Amino acid sequence: MTTDAWTKMMAQMLEQGQQMARAFNPALENFRVKGFEDLIPTMPREFMEMAFGRTLNPEGLDARTRLLVTVAALTVLGAQAEPQLKLAIRHALEAGATEREVAEVICQMGLFGGLPAMQKALALAQGVFAERKGAEG
Repeated sequence: MTTDAWTKMMAQMLEQGQQMARAFNPALENFRVKGFEDLIPTMPREFMEMAFGRTLNPEGLDARTRLLVTVAALTVLGAQAEPQLKLAIRHALEAGATEREVAEVICQMGLFGGLPAMQKALALAQGVFAERKGAEG
């Protein structure tokens, strides 16, 4: 059950977040989802382990596993999550996942999201793999 106080607090937090985003980067006023993958560069593995890994739950999933699960969920969502999927794939690779593991997770999700979603996710993943190879070489 939500209360007026809760609703006001959430609205205030949202407004504060928007003000902070405008202060950090005025261009966020015109934020486009298609540009999302360019907004945040790949985070270092150590930071991802701290943020997504075992910091809050030492016996829980590591960052690599959490990010592979995220890739799975975004694959099932299909085309509406393309920028987020590319970002999650980059982060998963940085956290220690292999290209093969990413591809296997995406293929497994074909059973749940359908073949078109799987094929699109594989194409996006191949693009991320090629980007990484280009940056390394």
